[in-house]
Amino acid sequence: MFMSIQRPAVETTGPDAVAVPWSPTVRSPTPRALHARLLDNAAQRRLRGLQRRACGRPDDADYWLGAAPQAVRKACDLRREGLPTLP
Repeated sequence: MFMSIQRPAVETTGPDAVAVPWSPTVRSPTPRALHARLLDNAAQRRLRGLQRRACGRPDDADYWLGAAPQAVRKACDLRREGLPTLP
């Protein structure tokens, strides 16, 4: 009897301590890295909203455009808490 090997429905794309055994642990990001990631996240959400609006999907566009300020707020809060100054 021949059985084909099927690929899993979900494959990991990077180091994930839960999904990949013996993978390196992912360290928590520095405050600056987290701040940059939050701002990048907000920019991506805004672009996604504009793309959805251009495709004629106003419900999706409203969701993504409404989600962008949340990431900016989190970045602002992180900045208020005090990022270390650059030398």
